[in-house]
Amino acid sequence: MPALFEAYVTNLGKYNEGELVGEYLKFPTTPEEVQALLKRIGIDGVRYEEIFITDFDGDVLGLYDHLGEYENIDELNHLACVISELDQSDLEKFEAVIDRGEYTGSVKELINLAQNLDCFEFYPGVTDDETLGRIYVEDMEAIDVPEHLLNYFDYEAYGRDIRLNEDGHYAPGGYVLNNGGSFIEHYHGREDIPDEHKVFSMPKLNIREQMAAYKEVIDRSSMEGERLHPRKEVPER
Repeated sequence: MPALFEAYVTNLGKYNEGELVGEYLKFPTTPEEVQALLKRIGIDGVRYEEIFITDFDGDVLGLYDHLGEYENIDELNHLACVISELDQSDLEKFEAVIDRGEYTGSVKELINLAQNLDCFEFYPGVTDDETLGRIYVEDMEAIDVPEHLLNYFDYEAYGRDIRLNEDGHYAPGGYVLNNGGSFIEHYHGREDIPDEHKVFSMPKLNIREQMAAYKEVIDRSSMEGERLHPRKEVPER
């Protein structure tokens, strides 16, 4: 499955220690890819457990502008899987609604948006009022203009009125509007993520790796305790 977007997954513990350690993870992804990446950036569930995301990028126009640094990996993967099921025309509509700013407040809203695109109308390539006015007059016959007056008709003004009345929006890919259809919340939270879309788990460590990890934690804890509560030297008599 081709990647739709990617997130720079960062080791939070290392970051708090002043070191930026992370890698880009492409979505959709797999449990194996996630575990391998976590291991490479030092997340093992013992020494370091927490991650955050310092950057997003991808081919879905405007999507990463609405994603935050503490997004859930499983939820991001579910979003990517849902988007990957869209055909090209629906993907362009999805991008247009995102540009409009509707249902973009969270990953949950974006997932539901991708599953409710029938609530929107999209006219690819329509990016100005005059073109919109011509479509409504000539193609949709929304208003009856006598043929001998067509050359004098103000398509731009008519298109502007249409846009304002419909609360339409010009996105980079075309004109989009909410058609008032019933928006159904299919996705309510992480409990709705299908098992096949769940990919996050801590790397599996062998015995030697576990022992090394726990030893490092114990040593680090001892050093921190010594720093906070240094042993007082007993003066010689």
